[in-house]
Amino acid sequence: MFKEKLFGALLAVACALPINWASAQDVQESAFWQAEVDAGDLPVAADRMPSQPLVVDLEVRGRKYGTQGGTLRTMVARSKDVRQMVVYGYARLMVYNERYEIVPDLLASLENENDSRFVMHLRPGHRWSDGHPFTSEDFRYWWEDVANNELLTPSGPLDVLRVEGELPEVTYPDAHTVVYEWSKPNPQFLQVLAEARPPFIFRPAHFLKDLHADYVGEEELREKLREARVRSWPALHNRSDNMYKFDNPDLPTLQPWMLATKDGKSRFLFVRNPYYHRMDAKGVQLPYVDVVEMQVVAPGLVAAKANAGEVDLQARGLDFKDTAILKKGENAGNYKTLLWGNGTASQIAIYPNLNYNDDGWREVLRDVRFRRALSLAINRKVINKGMYFGLAKEGAMSVLPISPFFKEEHRAAWASYDPDQANALLDEMGLTERDKDGYRMLEDGRPAWLVIETAGERQEVENALQIITDNWKDVGIKLIMRPLERDILRNRVYAGETMASTWFGWDNGLPQIYTSPSYLAPWDQAFLAWPKWGQYHQTHGEAGEAPDMPAAVALNDLAHEWNRAYSAADRGIIWSKMVQIHADNIFAIGLLNEAPQPVVVSNRLQNVPEKAIWAWSPGAHFGMHRVDEFFFTE
Repeated sequence: MFKEKLFGALLAVACALPINWASAQDVQESAFWQAEVDAGDLPVAADRMPSQPLVVDLEVRGRKYGTQGGTLRTMVARSKDVRQMVVYGYARLMVYNERYEIVPDLLASLENENDSRFVMHLRPGHRWSDGHPFTSEDFRYWWEDVANNELLTPSGPLDVLRVEGELPEVTYPDAHTVVYEWSKPNPQFLQVLAEARPPFIFRPAHFLKDLHADYVGEEELREKLREARVRSWPALHNRSDNMYKFDNPDLPTLQPWMLATKDGKSRFLFVRNPYYHRMDAKGVQLPYVDVVEMQVVAPGLVAAKANAGEVDLQARGLDFKDTAILKKGENAGNYKTLLWGNGTASQIAIYPNLNYNDDGWREVLRDVRFRRALSLAINRKVINKGMYFGLAKEGAMSVLPISPFFKEEHRAAWASYDPDQANALLDEMGLTERDKDGYRMLEDGRPAWLVIETAGERQEVENALQIITDNWKDVGIKLIMRPLERDILRNRVYAGETMASTWFGWDNGLPQIYTSPSYLAPWDQAFLAWPKWGQYHQTHGEAGEAPDMPAAVALNDLAHEWNRAYSAADRGIIWSKMVQIHADNIFAIGLLNEAPQPVVVSNRLQNVPEKAIWAWSPGAHFGMHRVDEFFFTE
């Protein structure tokens, strides 16, 4: 299936390179690639591994040793979500382990000198999926020829690589060493490398140089542009360079599985990477599973298809409301339904847009009394009982108990059901006039109709908003729900055209001392309460608006202080202050957290944790639980 696509001249070169690794009998050959090995198109397994592979002792971690083979079926709702394979595969320079410690993965080791100088050591003999060596040249190419090339990256290197505006000095002492150095601490650097969507500060240079004007002659490049039907080499380069999107099967990868479907629409296949760097202590190269089949289905069909036994591993697209139907189908579908914890700060959060384009409404939304009143007017207990059988935790959006910064008072802040206090706060604002239907009126005479736009993907959001509609009516606020496509919703929020919106709470509800608090500061347009402040930070003042609310300015200053802090104690103090500011100001109105996440697992699939946390950050959903260690029994 795959051999016709990937292995050509580069494999012949790889086979000819001198190798001083373990003997062939030390690494078990993969039946999946046996035909290619026998034909001489692929080196034997021992010669495909780095000389210092990452060896996993599964028994120490309470897991079983497995065997290679099988096809793992899973589902996504959009073809662009093939990128979930990069998330689930979770091959990173640094990763979170099961104790949420950040440890080397692709790297053999890393030396951290005061959070300002990082010496990264690569694994000698490590190779890209096409057999070409993975070396410091791949880091140099990205830094010098991509990140600092104005045609390819007009905005310049990533913000996470800037410390108070200062870019790092990047050096490459030898083929297996890369050094990043700043004059001041960059304490978020390692955490960023371990994220679900990392910056990928390296690229397959040998592949992309063929599309770069500095390395290819003008005539040859012109011919490539004609073949690809694009107008410029930067467009061709950027289209081909999709490390995270994972939609280019020709682009070499370091992930455990590689895309084997070209121009797919509804079904994508990913096959095992023959050069993957991890192996178990018994000499079996990971991943155990040979093929991952990703089916694209309508969001509303995920639970039904899981109920019918059409998946082997599924959590994305499943909500707690699906648990009953999933439980009913377990025997016939030969699967079990696990209930994992949830790592988001709030299962559902309402984001008043503090940058809304309407001057009158923006003034109202920025009044903390209004946001507090909206929160106090929500009957979270009814939502919890009706949607989660009371199993979730009711409260405002804040960090979860697993975080050292958790305080029960933060979760309880302005989150009790108290319509009398909510009415009092709205009266105090001067919103005392009402229309004939009993809804309050703004000072300019318009009715207090709050339009909340949703992505239209989660029934639980609409169900919760229906309850809140009745709650807010009791305090004179009319809720109007408007479902949209996700991309349309985000674009409207970013442009300041949305009054309020809903999404999950902070992705990372489990922050530790080493976690950057940047997502608590007005630094990213993706926090839907302050998109234009985020744009201002992300574009270095070229777009958006500068924060002009005292609480937002304080968060901005504290985030900068955290980046400059030299001690863990100082960083912890800063974190606590920022969490307190959010608790006081209710920038996002959280409803519930710690709602159970259903996870469907085939009875044949082993090593899937019975208890775990489903979180985008930290954890990359299934990623930190190491899908490459899951295997099928006969």
